[in-house]
Amino acid sequence: MRQQPHETISATGRVRSVQHPLDAAVFHPLASRVAIALSKTPVTPNMVSVAGGVAIILAAWVYADEAWPYSAIFGFAIHACWHVLDGADGDLARLTGKASPSGEIVDGICDYAGHIVLYLMLGHLASLTWGLMGWILAIAAGLSRILQANFYESQRRQYMQWMHGLGWLRTEPDADRSKAVNSALARAYLWLSDWLAPTDPAVDRALKDPSKATHVKAALERAGPKALYGSDFLGAPYRTIGLGLAMLAGNPEWYFLFEIVVLNIVLATSVARARRTLRDLNGSI
Repeated sequence: MRQQPHETISATGRVRSVQHPLDAAVFHPLASRVAIALSKTPVTPNMVSVAGGVAIILAAWVYADEAWPYSAIFGFAIHACWHVLDGADGDLARLTGKASPSGEIVDGICDYAGHIVLYLMLGHLASLTWGLMGWILAIAAGLSRILQANFYESQRRQYMQWMHGLGWLRTEPDADRSKAVNSALARAYLWLSDWLAPTDPAVDRALKDPSKATHVKAALERAGPKALYGSDFLGAPYRTIGLGLAMLAGNPEWYFLFEIVVLNIVLATSVARARRTLRDLNGSI
């Protein structure tokens, strides 16, 4: 598929219009440098994904330390390093020709495993003050994060696939994808993605029709990627900042409430906006 004039792709294969502002300004430029350096070594993208998961766990351990406020400051710094590593594994995969659905699964497993440990640690800290309610808040926040992140990432990837033909786990038909989706995590991720952010068969068909593809892409570009994924508040960087601020205040419960209340309202409005955008797009095809 031909790239649209106002849509640019970085040297490491990133579509600039769908980048989170903090990723574009800070994390992805650092990730690109890390990936370029690692491309000359035997380090693989999966190794970087594992390192990212370890960084999240280390951040959780530091956050739990009693040496406040240093624990909050250094915990945030380590958690921020995860964003760099989380970008570097994909950049390295694209630079070395190792990008694959299996790699997406490894990356997802490392991210989820690391954040499960983080939320368990935060739940423990909250329970010291709130008892059982602390655990309830932690579980509700964790489940909210799964919903919000799945919608945000699925819609970003869907936009990139429609505009640039960049495949992802849901759209790749090859044997590697078939093996990747055998994992329970991949099946659960795709099921949730299909529920929250389903693809649109009419748009898929129109993009395969040379007489309609240009019109559909132009309409998508005019609407912009946020018409599909909603708000950058659903992205991981603002969560990391929110957690850092809550820990600096000494209360992880504020972070839980931010995810449960504020971000779920943002999610609901974003889902509604995406569905209106697709209805309007279908009406113009």
